[in-house]
Amino acid sequence: MSQGFSIELYFDPALENQVLKAWNVLARRQISTQLIEIESRPHITLFSSPFLDPAKLESVIKSFASKQEPLPLSFSSIGAFPNENNVLFLSPAPTMTLLQFQAQVCEAIKKEGIEIGEEFKADAWIPYCPVAQEVPKTRMAEAFCVLRELKLPVSGYAMDIGLVEFSPVREHFSFGLGNTIDT
Repeated sequence: MSQGFSIELYFDPALENQVLKAWNVLARRQISTQLIEIESRPHITLFSSPFLDPAKLESVIKSFASKQEPLPLSFSSIGAFPNENNVLFLSPAPTMTLLQFQAQVCEAIKKEGIEIGEEFKADAWIPYCPVAQEVPKTRMAEAFCVLRELKLPVSGYAMDIGLVEFSPVREHFSFGLGNTIDT
C-alpha cells in the first residue's frame, strides 16, 4: 500500500557516495537501517503528496528538467527533526538557486491542478537530505557523533529529478537536468 509520492532531487555519483557512506556507518552501528531497507536513494525532497497521478506529471517534470542546469550543492551541517520519525539529515546551504528551483517545481505542478501542501510552499520549505530515520531517542546523541565524523562540507551537484512512490521506494521516472550526459 502506497504511503505517498515524492518529487526528489538526486546527486552526482561522488556526492551520492558521501551520503551512502553515512547511511552505511549508521547501519553498521545498528542505529538506523530504515533508508536502506525501503530502498531509498540519497535525495532532497522537493514536493510530496499522499496522492498523485504519475502519468500526469511525467511530461511536466521532463520539460522542467530539460530547461534546468545541474545545481551546485554543499551539505554543511547536520540536523534533526525530533518527532515520531526521529529523522537525522544533512542540510544543504539554502542558496537562492536551490530555493528558486524548488519553488519553480511546485509552480509547474500547481499548474496541473495539484495542491501544494504548506510545508512545500516557497516561504516554508526546508531543504534536507535524510541520512537516518526512526532513530531511537536513546541513540540520537551517538548518531550525531557518528555524523560529525563526516568531513563537512561535502559538495557536489544535483543532477537528476525524479518521481518516486513509497514505501518501499519505487521510482516512476527520473530525468537529467539540462543537457547532462547520462553515465
